[in-house]
Amino acid sequence: MSLLSRLDDAVLPALGNAMARLGRGARRMRMFTVGAGVLAALVTFVAVYAATRAPVAGDPTIGDVLRVGVSDGDSIPAYVASTKQRLAALPDGTEVYALVSFTAYLAPDRLPAALGSVSLSSVFARVPLPGVQTELIRLGAYNVPDDVIAGMDATAARKDDEAADYRKTVQKATDVPADIRQVYASDADVSTAEATAYRQHCSCVCAAVVHAAPAALRALAQRPEVRAVDPASEVKRLDRTVFLPPLPEQADRVRPVGN
Repeated sequence: MSLLSRLDDAVLPALGNAMARLGRGARRMRMFTVGAGVLAALVTFVAVYAATRAPVAGDPTIGDVLRVGVSDGDSIPAYVASTKQRLAALPDGTEVYALVSFTAYLAPDRLPAALGSVSLSSVFARVPLPGVQTELIRLGAYNVPDDVIAGMDATAARKDDEAADYRKTVQKATDVPADIRQVYASDADVSTAEATAYRQHCSCVCAAVVHAAPAALRALAQRPEVRAVDPASEVKRLDRTVFLPPLPEQADRVRPVGN
């Protein structure tokens, strides 16, 4: 694999995930501050990198970044209806990627029954703490539930580290206003709660990216756990795609949780 290909695989998925998290309108200060800084750095790097790299002959997807799913303010009923129309109109034959959103948060062991035999690429998860905009994460998952469990275990360890960092910051920030210290203390508590939930392999999975023939996708849309199957026949490369699924608790419009 060439150096440029490795850069594609490393940088662009990270950019897509950062955009997905920021696109949710994160409520907590540290998520916005840290996420915005990461996103700005990634956008700058990718812009320079894309401008200076040589085109790859025969690859028409270079430079294309697609968005699949919902945006802030979108109508959820309208989105679900549009996915049904596009799914019904999808020509039979060629397998395509699709964003599958669930009616409720699912535990890893419920995914095989919910998804059936379609090929799985990744899942999206967040810990549904009441009134808190927790981080939406994307986990690579080709085999369920094993890959999802492994991803949750790794995320739990990361959240433990985050909580420890926030508590160290609170201890050192003796000259910082009390309200700012409270923000960091609250973030530490949220990270600890997220770590605990993921370590217990929580009911936290809200969506998945799958690859299947149109007939299989239409059958998948009929399963009781599935809210919508958003076919994305234009997607050719996952590292050029940002997936933004609606959350189960978003009933009317896409809004930050807790607002």
